[in-house]
Amino acid sequence: MTRKDFNEQLQQLRRSYAAAGENVACHACKSCELCAACMFCQGCRSCYRCTHCVASTECSHCSHCRDCTRCHACAYCNQSESCLGSSYLVLCASCADCTYCFGCVGLQKRDFHILNQPYTRTEYFERVRELTRELGLSQ
Repeated sequence: MTRKDFNEQLQQLRRSYAAAGENVACHACKSCELCAACMFCQGCRSCYRCTHCVASTECSHCSHCRDCTRCHACAYCNQSESCLGSSYLVLCASCADCTYCFGCVGLQKRDFHILNQPYTRTEYFERVRELTRELGLSQ
């Protein structure tokens, strides 16, 4: 077999797999595609070992996340991308080991931040309530 033949057959296999959109070893997932070992997810694509996630893409080991992309080991995050080991993030990107951040980018090991600025716990929840209403986000 020549290099060209091998590459053509490999590309054909990849296209066939992606077109089928089958999930592997998932349980009670609805409208998900190309996911593996996920449970109780809905409308996700290419996720691995996620549970109770909705409309997320290329996430792994996440729980209860919604509309997230390329997040790993996150929980209860919304509309966030490329975050790691974080919880309760909203509209965040590239944050790691953070909790309760809203609209933050590139933070590490931070809690109660909005647009990368620190707040007390009480101030954080007051401001988030206002922002959620102003931005038309669901809680």
